[in-house]
Amino acid sequence: MKSYNDRSRKNISIFLSIFAFLWFLPFLYVVINSVKSRKEYNLGEFWDLPKSFSIVENFVYVNDRIDFMMGFLNSLFYGAIATTLAILFASLAAYAISSLKIKGKMFWFMLIYSGTIFPFQMYIIPIFRMYSNVDLYDTKIGLLVVYTALCIPFCLFVLRNYFYSIPKELVESAKMDGASDFKIYLSIFMRMAKAPIAACFLFQFTWVWNDLLFGLTLSKSAEARPIMSSLSLLNGAAGTNDVPSALLAAIIASIPTLFIFLILNKSFNYGFPTTSK
Repeated sequence: MKSYNDRSRKNISIFLSIFAFLWFLPFLYVVINSVKSRKEYNLGEFWDLPKSFSIVENFVYVNDRIDFMMGFLNSLFYGAIATTLAILFASLAAYAISSLKIKGKMFWFMLIYSGTIFPFQMYIIPIFRMYSNVDLYDTKIGLLVVYTALCIPFCLFVLRNYFYSIPKELVESAKMDGASDFKIYLSIFMRMAKAPIAACFLFQFTWVWNDLLFGLTLSKSAEARPIMSSLSLLNGAAGTNDVPSALLAAIIASIPTLFIFLILNKSFNYGFPTTSK
């Protein structure tokens, strides 16, 4: 029996090693070719190590064509601010739904959460027409409002379920000591909800950062365009032969989400609530 288990573990390890190697190959291709010059890449020797490193030249080329750094900073702004605002609004709503005596708790929860039920493509035309009428099209505020609104339902779902798991005795004890609802919200619920808040921030920041649909539809200038929309214009602006510059831009664009994941990884592992009502 022991030899069978050892053999099974060995087979699983071999399979996972092969799978990991195959998964790593595309990433290796991107890294190797992102530092090559266009001339060297066009020789067709894709798996050869670069003979000359053209990182600066490739980055300057991309930045000149699509205002890469402007899109990078725009996405940092949208991701950080929209996610923070969504967590703030969702936590207030989650506290009210889970702890306060209000009528129709389930109705209000389902009303807000229904924003994630329908495909986001359904919102494009109404939002586009409304934004065109109120001068929010191609503005940072306009995109910030959309991202914040679309992040709220998921954050509400996670935080509401977690708030239900907080012992009622803590709340009753705080009320007996004269704590107000807002103080209970800050000192008990928000302090205990660090893990789910981290999970919400990670998920929603990643979604905002990777969004192409709203960024491409609701912006046209570099001043408001997020990073993914800028990358989608790269081939048309820089030419299809400039693959190394596009690969380098893709690597740089993936750094913020990877960095946040590494920071919040521990909280992310324990960030999902197991209690729901």
